[in-house]
Amino acid sequence: PGAMSRAVAKEIPQEEGEGGSRRSSWGLLVTAGVGGTLVALYAVATPFVTPALRKVCLPFVPATAAQIQNVLKMLENRSGSLVDIGSGDGRIVIAAAKKGFQAAGYELNPWLVWYSRYRAWRDGVHQNTKFYISDLWKVSFSHYRNVVVFGVPQMMPQLEKKLEEELECNARIIACRFPFPCWIPDNTTGEGIDTVWAYDLKHSRRCETKSLEITPETES
Repeated sequence: PGAMSRAVAKEIPQEEGEGGSRRSSWGLLVTAGVGGTLVALYAVATPFVTPALRKVCLPFVPATAAQIQNVLKMLENRSGSLVDIGSGDGRIVIAAAKKGFQAAGYELNPWLVWYSRYRAWRDGVHQNTKFYISDLWKVSFSHYRNVVVFGVPQMMPQLEKKLEEELECNARIIACRFPFPCWIPDNTTGEGIDTVWAYDLKHSRRCETKSLEITPETES
């Protein structure tokens, strides 16, 4: 009996040690899993959060179904190339491609660009769409005839000047949510956040040309 008691006593610590080792292994696995999940969430969320840290905040806000329909309405009887500045998840670009446009999107958030490419492939319009990871201030939009802008008030004055310098006279610019500060829209549709404004660049330039032609006659 004494020998048996000693044997049992020796076995109990061993079993407890093995159980503690298993618990420790599970703890490491759980910790690693949680840590990996947090890293993945950080990688995904960072591009969405960092725009808010820039001087001009341009956060990702998905276009509503009404906004998309209003943009397409403003593109009726138009053709050629189209660009969406701040294309987000690509829904405007994809909708335009389905209407026959050669459409491109410029977006600084790489996760949104990759998702946009996937959506375009899924919807069967990947051959008529292109998505670029790029800062809009470092790109020229001179070769586009149709421009869609999802901006914020702080950036609109500077963007208005940039587009007027770069675009051809036959270009149409469509602003969503916020209008340009100086241009007078040729057409407006929608209400509230779904409002879009269409600007034909040739009209403002024609007015400038006429004023230059009339001025000498008036002075003489």
